[in-house]
Formats: sequence, structure tokens, C-alpha cells
Amino acid sequence: MSRTPRKSSGFDPGARVARFVGLKRVPGRSEKSTTTANLLHEYIDPVLLASLDDLELIARTVVEGFLHGLHRSPYVGFSVEFASHREYLPGDDLRHLNWKLFERNDRLYVKQYDAETNLDCHLVVDMSGSMETKTPGVSKRRYATMLAAAVAHLALTQRDAVGVTLFADRVLAHLKPRAKANQLDEILATMVHCERETPAATAGVLHEVAELMPRRGLVVLVSDLFFTTDDVFAGLDHLLFHGHDLVIFHVLDPLEHRLPIDGQVRFCDLETGEELTTQVDEIRARYHAAIASWMKELDSGCQGRAIDRVTLSTDEPLERGLYAYLTRRSHLY
Repeated sequence: MSRTPRKSSGFDPGARVARFVGLKRVPGRSEKSTTTANLLHEYIDPVLLASLDDLELIARTVVEGFLHGLHRSPYVGFSVEFASHREYLPGDDLRHLNWKLFERNDRLYVKQYDAETNLDCHLVVDMSGSMETKTPGVSKRRYATMLAAAVAHLALTQRDAVGVTLFADRVLAHLKPRAKANQLDEILATMVHCERETPAATAGVLHEVAELMPRRGLVVLVSDLFFTTDDVFAGLDHLLFHGHDLVIFHVLDPLEHRLPIDGQVRFCDLETGEELTTQVDEIRARYHAAIASWMKELDSGCQGRAIDRVTLSTDEPLERGLYAYLTRRSHLY
């Protein structure tokens, strides 16, 4: 855990975590395919997925496994492929009435089709140094990129346009939303080649991000939110001003979330190098209180702005994020 929420959240400096981070190397592609086949029928484990180097393979594995657990997508609109009928409701488009059924049953039914929309999905991913926390298993950065890759793949299968913006103390990379055939490849390459361990002291960069997205869409922010809450909500307000709908995937390491350790520990800020040695038992109660206060502050601010915030721990399956994304998308179309 690197950058901690500042005084506005009552966060204690002892909430910084010392860990060295690295991505696991993997065996050959033949072994990957075997692992993938198994994962499609099991609960998707982020630690197993992190052992795969290929982000495209990870994205497809997560999405296919996720969709395998759904009987049928409930997200329908008016488009190309016929899906089903439902009874007519006042205000429905009369062009989609099935008059043949009306002749036979003397009741009005509307045709429904699998959704094809022009939704712009903007993935905004935090690549700052604090995202390298890993205790043990998957780093927050790795988890965030896997989740973003899965959301991108899912959105593209829904015929949405998808783009990605990577940030730390500044915008590191930006790819405009597109629905073209190789868009997923470009998104994944952008994330893979992004520079590492960049510090970020404030969330002011979200204003720069907002100016890159003039067209209304769905913004999916993936971050540990280790900024002052005032900075965070000022940036989110800028995005809302442009008419965007927002989903926040708040990614935390299990150590940051629950502090499940004992004894004397040396905490180290992954961005500044500042260190603090303390007895965990002496700070645990204050730490949990600070986390609870921070979460309450974030919940209050998000609820007042109709922003969906989903807290994800890096030891949890990525499926929760996909459910949250589809739920928000269904509210828009």
C-alpha cells in the first residue's frame, strides 16, 4: 500500500505496506490452453490468471467463464438479431409491434432484439506506484489490468465502442473508444507497454482525463483511490459534468483491506520510499476505524452522485466486476 488517503479520511501513516512486487513468468502456450479449458468451468481465480502472460487469453478466459454461468444475457434492445416477444407497454415504439400475433391473439406484443448500441465505454486505469502492492498473489496493477481487459472484451462482444486511458500523476496513455476488429489488441498492448511505478500525489489528473472524453459514455474507473477524497470527487464531478455515467472498481490488496498480520512489521510507501516500523497489534483498531471511516466517506460521496462503487480485493474472482459492469450498462440501455 503506497499512497494513503490524507487527513480528510482520517487515515493513519501506519497504513503503508512493504512488499516487493513482480509478475510471475509462465510456461509454454500449450500449458496455457489446458489451464484455460479448466478455468472455464471453475470459479475464476485471479492468482491462476495472473500466471498467464497473455492478456488477451486472460480476457477471453474470464469473459467466457463468466458467460458460461449466465443462462442468457438479459440485456436486449432493438437491433439486428431477434430475441423474443413481450407484451406492449404504453410508450413502446409502434414500429416493433408484431401485427401477425395481434391478428391471431387480439393482444399487442413487441419484438425484442439482442442489443446493439453506440455506447462508448471508457476504461480509466490507475497505473501509479501504489498499484504495485502485492501481499502475496496478484498485485493491484495486475488485477486492474486483467479486470480492464475482461471488461473491454465483454463490452466489445456487446458491440460497444471501448477505449482506455492510463494515468498516474499524469495521463500516461489514451486510446479513443472504437468498436473495430483489432480494438482489443490495441487496448491490451497499451496496458502492457505502460511505464511502471509512477508516483501520483493527487487525483487532479482526473480533470485531464475528463477533457479527453467529450462524448458521453460509461466511464469505468479502476483504482485504489489512494488520494484525498476531495480530489477524487472533484475529478469525478468533472466527468459527470460531461454527462458520463460512472462505475468505480475500487481495488485493494487483502492486507490493505483487512490487515491480517501480526507482530512487528516494517511498512514502506511504494511511491516515496518512506518507512515506518510498528507493532501491528498497536495500530490494528485505529487502522480498521480509519478504513471504515474512509469507506463511509466514499460511499456517501458516490451515492449522492449516483456513482456505482464496487470494492474488490485482489484475492476475489474477477466475475464480480463483470456483473457490476453489465448491471450499470443495463440501466443505460
